[in-house]
Amino acid sequence: MDALSEAMRAVRVSGALFFNGEFAAPWRFATPAQDRIGPMISPDSERLVLFHLVTEGRATARTAGHDELVLAAGDMVVFPHGDAHEMWHGRTSRLFPGSRLLPKLAKGKLSAEKWGGDGPVTRIICGYLGCERHAEGLFLSGLPAIFKVNVRDSPAGAWVESAIRHCASEPESQQAGRMAVLAKLAEALFVETLCRYMDELPPGRTGWLAGARDAKVGRALALLHRDPAHAWTLPDLARASGTSRTVLADRFAQLMGEPPLAYLARWRLQLGARRLLTTNWKVLRVACDVGYESEAAFSRAFKRAFGVPPARYRRERKAGLLPATAAVRSG
Repeated sequence: MDALSEAMRAVRVSGALFFNGEFAAPWRFATPAQDRIGPMISPDSERLVLFHLVTEGRATARTAGHDELVLAAGDMVVFPHGDAHEMWHGRTSRLFPGSRLLPKLAKGKLSAEKWGGDGPVTRIICGYLGCERHAEGLFLSGLPAIFKVNVRDSPAGAWVESAIRHCASEPESQQAGRMAVLAKLAEALFVETLCRYMDELPPGRTGWLAGARDAKVGRALALLHRDPAHAWTLPDLARASGTSRTVLADRFAQLMGEPPLAYLARWRLQLGARRLLTTNWKVLRVACDVGYESEAAFSRAFKRAFGVPPARYRRERKAGLLPATAAVRSG
């Protein structure tokens, strides 16, 4: 059992590859922020993680307010919060005309394009991971606006890259099942990238991924996500995690910024909010499903967190009267 796997299982995600580019230097392209392209390429996703895998050549990537990242073959650059960004190699003021991708993106197709000058070639495969907004409190928490990982440094990453390159290069774009395979490979590539990033975190870092990497805190997180409705107490959780309650409480607070049971309470409410929107269950059934002993207790906690009672939240969210970006409040 590991925390990242349990968290990924608990969040609805969908991946896709949408662009297979061959660029000859000098070249440059820009990608808009998630709120502009999300409704087109993944309308059911509340958050969009954008990534680009360099399979050949070199490139530089940048998003506003952050240093440039120089990329080589095997590097995957990730924009976990969907920020607008640019990539280029060589000097040019001409931007790749991304508008010509729109018809294919709207149909969910993988677009193969060539662009640039007559210099060295860079090949890039671009994709995204769509997920629910509460992923920001889990595996997206604490991630910088831009980071890179070389996927060829691990056997699993190298295998996924090889499979992606093979599928993306197939000449027959309508081959049955091809896009479904590419979608699963995109998800696998993202998870492998997160694993690599987590492994490379320096000592002293805090946040969700740092907690997931820690032996004791990571096991506690995995247990909480695997069975959030269980009547956990700190002693029970510590025993199941193979440590003392004092060590777990101190280590959890140090890495995660809050006590274990406070984290569990927030996660239960996030799950409750999802159940309200994705099922027709009565509020009492939702309350029991996420670990509350009564509808009244769930309703009080839910209103403190979301500002409205559960039934009203369901009604107004479905009517579009509450923003999808409304997040559970801490404390």
